[in-house]
Amino acid sequence: MQGQYLVLHRSGQLSQRATRARELLSPCRVCPRECEADRLAGEQGDCETGAQARIASVGPHFGEESVLVGRSGSGTVFFGGCNLNCAFCQNDDISQGGGGRELDAEALAAMFLHVQEGFDCHNLNLVTPTHVMPQILEALDLAAGEGLHLPLVWNCGGYESLESLALLDGVVDIYMPDIKFMDADPAGRFCRAPDYPEKVRAALAEMHRQVGVLQTDDQGVATRGLLVRHLVMPGGLAGSPQAAEFLAGLSAETFVNVMAQYRPCHHARRHEDIARAITPEEHQAAVEAMRAAGLTRLDGVERGLFRLLRWI
Repeated sequence: MQGQYLVLHRSGQLSQRATRARELLSPCRVCPRECEADRLAGEQGDCETGAQARIASVGPHFGEESVLVGRSGSGTVFFGGCNLNCAFCQNDDISQGGGGRELDAEALAAMFLHVQEGFDCHNLNLVTPTHVMPQILEALDLAAGEGLHLPLVWNCGGYESLESLALLDGVVDIYMPDIKFMDADPAGRFCRAPDYPEKVRAALAEMHRQVGVLQTDDQGVATRGLLVRHLVMPGGLAGSPQAAEFLAGLSAETFVNVMAQYRPCHHARRHEDIARAITPEEHQAAVEAMRAAGLTRLDGVERGLFRLLRWI
């Protein structure tokens, strides 16, 4: 399986997309925050990132969804910084700690190629890529010219700009967004993004239009489509029934990982209503909401329950 971005690369359109994307950095309107920092001049936006992408870690990952991992692992590239900055982030040292090494387009392209040639992974999994979409497109075009062909996974928080997603049409093979909150109040309190529910609905609808439902090869490894992650929150704050209805409205075959691993990380203990782990009953209620909405492709059900019972 080859990444669909190769078609755009061969026609020269991927380079054109990268040029258009770069224009979004000054003033910055890459994500819905539209902070208007002049990132090309070195200013950092809300994502704490300037003109160059920061890389925190690279390597094969075997803890992702089984449809991404297969036998050889998912080739993850973790970017530093984030456009959401959730109060409960489990990777806050990467997303909000200023960590990672800055790389220019050539070095980032070389890293993409190393995932393919050094690790022999099934895919190139870009983790928290939203705020560095322009830098990724530039590096991707260079890497494609040097032989990169892995399917591309866009592993994001779901807080995406439709303008940016338009530039990714025909580039991304597998979209893997979160759907965090369906209500403006918790989204505003915990992510400083009260418009998150509105933006995530629009973003996931566009992702589904671009790639459709998740498809797998004869080995059960994902090749194309939409894979959604929904993190169950204490007290039903994630709005699982509303998320289920929305996702089922895209397609009953929408692939959803109902995630059970919420723990009060980062600044979560400053907020009384998210200062505890979820219970098995809360996770099960979210799973049942997904089933009641008609969704048929659920991941994380047994694994999530096992993890919760082990932690009790």
